[in-house]
Amino acid sequence: MKNSNRKVIISCAITGSTHTPSMSEYLPLTPEQIAKQSIEAAEAGAAIIHLHAREPSDGRPTPNPDVYRQFVPVIASATDAVINITTGGSTRMTMAERLAYPLQAGPEMCSLNMGSMNFSIHGVAKRISTWRYDWEKEYLEGMEDHVFRNTFKDIKHILEDLGEQGTRFEFECYDVGHLYNLAYFADQGLVKPPFFIQSIFGILGGLGADPENLTLMRVTADRLFGRDAYQFSVLGAGRHQLPFVTMGALMGGNVRVGLEDSIYIAKGTKAKTSAEQVRKIRGILEELSLEIATPAEARAMLGLKGSNNVKF
Repeated sequence: MKNSNRKVIISCAITGSTHTPSMSEYLPLTPEQIAKQSIEAAEAGAAIIHLHAREPSDGRPTPNPDVYRQFVPVIASATDAVINITTGGSTRMTMAERLAYPLQAGPEMCSLNMGSMNFSIHGVAKRISTWRYDWEKEYLEGMEDHVFRNTFKDIKHILEDLGEQGTRFEFECYDVGHLYNLAYFADQGLVKPPFFIQSIFGILGGLGADPENLTLMRVTADRLFGRDAYQFSVLGAGRHQLPFVTMGALMGGNVRVGLEDSIYIAKGTKAKTSAEQVRKIRGILEELSLEIATPAEARAMLGLKGSNNVKF
C-alpha cells in the first residue's frame, strides 16, 4: 500500500467554544481542568493540542490572555506537544479579541478558518431542560442569527500578523470553497507549503458528514496543491467523529478528536476526557497498521518553528 509507513498526526481539541457546560459535565472549563485534560491527551498520543479558553467562573468562551496564561505554560512545561491556539475564538468575538492572546504568545501553530459561514448548533438548545449557567441558553439559541465572520481581509490580517512571528496554521476548511480560498492566499504568496488542511464535516452550515464529501475535499486539495504540498486532516463533528476520522486516515489523512468536536466516546456514552477519544482512535489506527506521529515528527511534517521559539 502506498505510504504504508507514513505517520498519522493525532490532533486533540480540548474544549472549544461551541459546547456549553450543560451539554456535558466533563467539558473542561477552568484553567486547571483544561491543562489536566491537555496533558492527559498528549500522554495518550496527541501530537497537537488545540486550545480555547473559558471563563473559570461560568465556562463561557473568553479571549482573555490572562486566562490563557493560566494553562498554556503549564501544558508546555509538562508535554512536548505542539500547542495550537485558536484564532476563531467564537462567533461573538471581534477580530481584536480573537487575536489578543495569539499575538502575545507567538505559538508554533494557530487555527485559521478559511471563510465566513453560518455556524450553528442552535437546535441543541431544544433538548436541554436544565441549564447550569444563565448565559448558555441565549448563547446556543443565538447561533441561529450569527455569522462566523472570516473575510478575505480578516484572513490576510491573521496571516500577516502571526506569520511575522513564524506561526504556521491549521487551515480549517468547512466547505470546498474554503480550499479555493486557501489556494488564493497561496497564489498571493501569503502562505507556503506544507499546508495543514483540517477538513471539517458535520457542522450545520458546512459540508455534511458524507463519504462522498470527504472524497471531494481530498481530490480537490490534490488538484489545487499537489499531494506533496500539504498534510490532510479530518474532523467529524458529533456522532460522526470516530467513523469519519477513520475513513480519513484510510485515505492518507491525519485525524482530530477531542471534546470540542464531540462530547461522546460511543453511542449514548459521554467521554469523560479528550484523552479517552485519543486512546480510542489511536487503538483503531494501530489496528490498521498505521503509526502515530510523535510531536517531533509532527513538527517536521508541518515545518514548525519549534517549541523553543514561542513566548509562553
